[in-house]
Amino acid sequence: MGKVICSITVSADGYAAGHNQTEERPFGDDGGNGKGEGLHAWMFKTPEENPVEIAQMTAAKAFIMGRNMFGPIRGPWDREWNGWWGDNPPFHAPVFVLTHHARDTVQMEGGTTFTFVTDGIESALAQAREAAGDGEIAVMGGATTVNQYLAAGLIDELRLHIAPIMIGAGSRLFDGVPPLKLEQVSVRGATAVTHVTYRILN
Repeated sequence: MGKVICSITVSADGYAAGHNQTEERPFGDDGGNGKGEGLHAWMFKTPEENPVEIAQMTAAKAFIMGRNMFGPIRGPWDREWNGWWGDNPPFHAPVFVLTHHARDTVQMEGGTTFTFVTDGIESALAQAREAAGDGEIAVMGGATTVNQYLAAGLIDELRLHIAPIMIGAGSRLFDGVPPLKLEQVSVRGATAVTHVTYRILN
């Protein structure tokens, strides 16, 4: 059985996104220009410093994300929306999207499929395990989704990419999560980020 990992970028004060997320500003008030350059400058501005970590973001055999990460639309699916990533998303694997509103599976170019799961985090994980076989499963985000999996004790390894900015408000990692026992596996600094990997022991 493959590991369940989470790889997520957070600010120095622990936020994975700011307030006021919109279609034009996916990460809201994140300290950049609204397209992720604040939190995610390490991926977009200095990718040559972080090739291993960038490759790891999409190396899993199945992915889980919340509807908030999939897109800005709320409530019933009243318009076509197939994610932020265009016709050929970078996952190239099954992606299970947590939502309260049913929708048919969407097949994209490159092997990515978006399956919409309405019966909770454990159901999404069971479907991801079946799809991944012995491969890794990645819980992508956003923070609210990651926090649910952390609180339920369902994540084995946490890969934090800590950006040297402060956001001050928004979606914060670890909100509502009981204290975790962590073992530091690795740490590496770069110009716009510090990468820290923890094994979760409890």
